[in-house]
Amino acid sequence: MIPRYDIGSAVSLQRVPLQAPPRRKSRVMQPSVNEKMGNDATELSGAQSANSTITSVNSISSLLKEKLQLSLPQALRSSARRQNADYRLRAFVGILFLCVVFLVGFAHIYYNQHVLQRAYFDKFRFNKNERVMTVYSSTGAEIIAARLGEGIPPETGVYPCLPHHQRQDSVCLEWLQQTRLYLAHTKREDMHCYHVTWQSLSPYYNPKDCFDWSSKRGHWYGAGQIQNMAYPLERGRLELSPFITGDVRRHSFGNVLKRYFLNSKGATILVDPETPLYVSINANRTNDFCLQAKHDAFAYINHLTPLPQLNYTICATDNMKTLHSSMAEKSLWDGLKPDELHAVHSLLSEPVWQISPINEAAIYNYTEDVIALGFLRQGHVLLSEEWQPSPGDFVLDEDRFPSMEETINIIHRRGFRIVFSIQPFISTESVNFKDAVANRLLISERGSDPRIPALTRYKQSNSAGVLDITNNKTLPWLQAKLESLIMKYHVDSFYLDLGTAQDMPHYYKCEQPLTNPDHYKTIFTRSILGTIPVIGVSSAISRPRAPVFVSLPPFASSWKAIKTVIPTVLSYGMIGYPFIMPGAVGGDVALPMSDNNPDNDFEVDLPDKELYIRWLQLSTFLPVIRFTHLPSKYSDESVLEIAKRLTTLRQKTVTPLLKKYANETLDTGLPIIRPLWMLDPADPACHVVVDEFSVGEELIVAPVLYSGSRQREVYLPAGVWRDGIDGSLRKGSRWIHNYRVAEDKIAYFVKMPDNTRF
Repeated sequence: MIPRYDIGSAVSLQRVPLQAPPRRKSRVMQPSVNEKMGNDATELSGAQSANSTITSVNSISSLLKEKLQLSLPQALRSSARRQNADYRLRAFVGILFLCVVFLVGFAHIYYNQHVLQRAYFDKFRFNKNERVMTVYSSTGAEIIAARLGEGIPPETGVYPCLPHHQRQDSVCLEWLQQTRLYLAHTKREDMHCYHVTWQSLSPYYNPKDCFDWSSKRGHWYGAGQIQNMAYPLERGRLELSPFITGDVRRHSFGNVLKRYFLNSKGATILVDPETPLYVSINANRTNDFCLQAKHDAFAYINHLTPLPQLNYTICATDNMKTLHSSMAEKSLWDGLKPDELHAVHSLLSEPVWQISPINEAAIYNYTEDVIALGFLRQGHVLLSEEWQPSPGDFVLDEDRFPSMEETINIIHRRGFRIVFSIQPFISTESVNFKDAVANRLLISERGSDPRIPALTRYKQSNSAGVLDITNNKTLPWLQAKLESLIMKYHVDSFYLDLGTAQDMPHYYKCEQPLTNPDHYKTIFTRSILGTIPVIGVSSAISRPRAPVFVSLPPFASSWKAIKTVIPTVLSYGMIGYPFIMPGAVGGDVALPMSDNNPDNDFEVDLPDKELYIRWLQLSTFLPVIRFTHLPSKYSDESVLEIAKRLTTLRQKTVTPLLKKYANETLDTGLPIIRPLWMLDPADPACHVVVDEFSVGEELIVAPVLYSGSRQREVYLPAGVWRDGIDGSLRKGSRWIHNYRVAEDKIAYFVKMPDNTRF
């Protein structure tokens, strides 16, 4: 019996393949339901039923075969996809791991530099673990960035100081058995000052702090004269050196110094005078300015504490000119007598005639030549130390000056003043050396019998002792010698040729210990000023009271040397020496390596004529004009004509300004000769101009400093300026390119009133 199928089951069975993915062959070969059922669905023959059953089985077989054929490539493709996905997953995990490492490192750095950088004071941050200090302006901009405590072993821990080491109003931190740090803060109006003190606790540790002097930190000024006279200071390079005066041809620093540094962003660093200070600038290929306290066998052999201390103050505000003005000394009028003020004005308005007195005739003829010129005022005749038989005699050489009393009387009647140079050096050939040794008036040699003087060399003296000004017997002895000169020869005043710290005997020992060898000149100047009239000193580390002028160092007679005059003048004025006395017009021709002295001979001719003219043009605008060689010595009418016009310019235009700003200087402490940034501290171009200066705030000078040059670049600060050569008006805050300057001209510009229409 042939089985019968339920139509619903057959239909259901036939519908199963329809659930599979579309297949072309199955659709072509598979009959439809209506075809299998015929026209009459209720009547099915046996053949039809059999054919239907076979068709259904064949359909299932075809479906299974197609399923297998389709599934194998898909499986292969799925395996490839899984491998690719695995690679992508691994790459993602690797990238994620690197990101985690980066974030952890960044978080660590940020934590150490910012989270651990505690705000101990307003606008001040310090990270005690990394020892990184940052000082901010009122707007939140970084002004100072420094690494403190350089050289502390990294494994040394930092802890709060014990109670008995604490100081009132100070933060105290200690690196065990290494050093102790005190931080304090004071505020004055809108200026914040931060006081930093390091106390070494180990004989092997010398406190050292290094400041970032990279270009993003602005520009730095101050200190005094350094080797190669970089201006601004961050452009120079200096190995770690003791901060004492010397000769920049052989030593790191020049004849005038102050422990004061000013930043163009509005910050100052002022180092305590008791600190045994060493300084370096951009040493070891860094952009660092480093301060270190270190005892040694010469500069800082004497000290109050057994281990060195580094003590300095950082002050900050938003305006560098305001900050500098607030830091300047304001007591220059104190104790100033009318005759001393008159002496200041006389030096500003009258030349200084520096003469090496070979004999009376040389002095007599020199003053006669000055008068013969007819256009130069008489001024001060400054006799170098050769007026004595030997340095330290303090009497005139009667062999060379047999009738000096009469000669000086004639010079006085001609309207000149007489100034004698004196030194604290007593030559071993001096008539006073034996007496000075017997009375122990000389600095003794450390480690030897105190009766044995310590000897040194200075200028023409190959062997000389040095007066011990700390000995109570020395000043009366010296005063008696000088008063005798005044009484006999009617000497008007003296010039103190004190040498530098480097000229002191290496193993010096005074009756009262000196903080450092520069301390000697400060004591000597202050002691002398109360007893005899003085118009100038050759070296200083603290400002002598008016009317004393401080000399610039000697300059070689060369084009290279003239380029260093302006930055030296600007630096000296900025560190607190407004009354400066430049060297001779044309340079000091006796110096080795002068342009006209290639063999280093000391018997030389006149300076190069063009150099002399350009130097005279520059000196016309400086506080004091000093001559060694008269313009008439060139036997050239053009030189005389140039000198005459410059003299008229100085008398009519420059001298009134010098006197005006000298009085202002006595009130404010600001310099007479100023850098351009003092006229416009917000103008970045003014911060780097090294070959221009201003007289007060009313006259800008741009001299030519290159041989054969007849043009130069000139920058004018904000405002309207009248050209001194052609009288035209020029607008400021811009450069004048290729400005023409003839050999007989000097570029200068006079400030016009603010309401001037341009």
